[in-house]
Amino acid sequence: MASARQVSGPCQAWPEDSGFIREVLDRIGDKWTVLTISTLSGGSLRYSDLQASVAGISQRMLTQTLKHLERDGLLTRTAHAEVPPRVEYALTDLGRSLIDAVRGMVDWAVAHHGEVAGNRAVSAVNGVGRARAVAG
Repeated sequence: MASARQVSGPCQAWPEDSGFIREVLDRIGDKWTVLTISTLSGGSLRYSDLQASVAGISQRMLTQTLKHLERDGLLTRTAHAEVPPRVEYALTDLGRSLIDAVRGMVDWAVAHHGEVAGNRAVSAVNGVGRARAVAG
């Protein structure tokens, strides 16, 4: 007789239709979102300054990330009526509520990147999660 399966973790407390929760997690856990929010945690920035501050992000990815964050209410876009036009991005209260979590992830990545890189190197030699048998 098979035993009942034990379900654990945060998903068990979610409503039946938890797709939206996973979608929100996907948005706030995205690398460009994490880097954008952590960059804007210091205050509002113009588009070009934001792009220069987020190493490796393309114009397309930054534009897409900013649109998604604005749609979700995590940042505001303010266009100033000037010549040349000036647009600034800033976190909303909701966006600022993510700063501690985002900084925690960034700090963890900085502290452990060397260990992760070492594990990847070992895995490249031995295979994922197991040591290869040594021929003798």
